[in-house]
Amino acid sequence: MNPRLAHLLVRLYPRAWRERYGAEFEELLEDGDGGLRTSANVIWSALWERIVPTRGGNMDPDPNSFRAILKHPSAFLPLAMSLTALAMLGLAAIDGVLHGAHGIVREPDEGTVAHLWQLLMTVQMPIVLFFAIKWLRRAPRHTLGILALQAGAWLASCAPVYFLNL
Repeated sequence: MNPRLAHLLVRLYPRAWRERYGAEFEELLEDGDGGLRTSANVIWSALWERIVPTRGGNMDPDPNSFRAILKHPSAFLPLAMSLTALAMLGLAAIDGVLHGAHGIVREPDEGTVAHLWQLLMTVQMPIVLFFAIKWLRRAPRHTLGILALQAGAWLASCAPVYFLNL
């Protein structure tokens, strides 16, 4: 990579980061290929470093931070399951409108969407319980925030069923 471009890319990082890693990183960039993909990756990483800075010169983030906890499957799976259930309801309503109905088509035996929704909403409860038991003692503040997100996603998925009498 061009030394001037490498220097400019390193300058995108915050000052504290540059003081700790800048010279070494600049040499690494100069020795590498330096294609468009590398430049885009460095720009993205520099932006992310400005948003969520590395703490104390340690590249390992705090394992009990909100972001680190949210990466665990027991934290994000219930969110994903609730949002998937909500998306299924939305897609069923769109499908009903496209086929001439005024919303979700009611079937004699609840239908596939209803059964999948029930499974998604029920299966996430043990996962949430496991998450609460595992993380409430380790990082109560962040765990309560994630539990609030999970509860909000669950309520958002239940709201259409309740208010539309589905």
